[in-house]
Amino acid sequence: MKKINFFFFGFGQTAKYLVRELAKSKVNFNFCATNTKKTKSSIFEKKKFNSYKFKDNIFDKKLLKRLQIADYILVSIPPKGKKDPVLKKFKRSLKNSYFKKLIYLSATSVYGDHNGRWVSENSRLKGKTLFGTRRIAAEKAWLNFRKQSSFDINILRVSGIYSKESNVLKKILNKNIYVKEKKFFSRIRIEDLAIIIKKVFFSSKSSMTLNASDDQPSTNIEVAKFAAKLLKLKSLHAVPISKFKNKMIKEFYKDSKKVSNDNMKKKLKIKLKYPTYKHGLRNIFYNFR
Repeated sequence: MKKINFFFFGFGQTAKYLVRELAKSKVNFNFCATNTKKTKSSIFEKKKFNSYKFKDNIFDKKLLKRLQIADYILVSIPPKGKKDPVLKKFKRSLKNSYFKKLIYLSATSVYGDHNGRWVSENSRLKGKTLFGTRRIAAEKAWLNFRKQSSFDINILRVSGIYSKESNVLKKILNKNIYVKEKKFFSRIRIEDLAIIIKKVFFSSKSSMTLNASDDQPSTNIEVAKFAAKLLKLKSLHAVPISKFKNKMIKEFYKDSKKVSNDNMKKKLKIKLKYPTYKHGLRNIFYNFR
């Protein structure tokens, strides 16, 4: 059986978990990726792969050959200003390639603030934060590319990712605080995101825009208090967002919304492994004690 070739623009947590999911599913595949430092050969999960340098306007031209033979492409590099760095440098190469499907990982920040109300893929994009406006611009660029080329371009609007490596349990153990203001957010555990991406790649449906979220949007306060309960912490401190110095945190807490995953579950026929933050955090807690 011919091996399937994957090309990852960015080899962060999401791409790594996707590799694990593909290996677990016994998919016969090769992959390569980009990084921001230097071209190198590496091993991940017992699989050899090449990682090619790509940073700003500089990239290793060897990656162009691998791009030409890619079957599936995952773009997880965030926008640079209001430009998508992958389209900026590789639009022509992509037009001349023969990939079957491409997924661009966007974010639910495109929806902006909906005062805790539900949003779906048909909702107005009201993103006004730095994250939101940049993601909206990047989505538009990929959709324009899809119209111009007729390629199978898919957009996943990803909610807040959490994992064994990065989660509210570790944050609360470290600082014992949570944001005082009540905001609704949606989340997705990284293993479920990897399954969603795999399902989109191998779906017979094409050119989809889907939310990647779990079943239970919840407030930051609910999640923090559940984490504290698991950890048996009694002194959890509420801190106003105005007290935080980190600009990214302040931007993040400007929005409040519940993200619907109905369309995703219907089109992909998917059952999440961790359908709520309680399922996901409980599993992490019992495995890191």
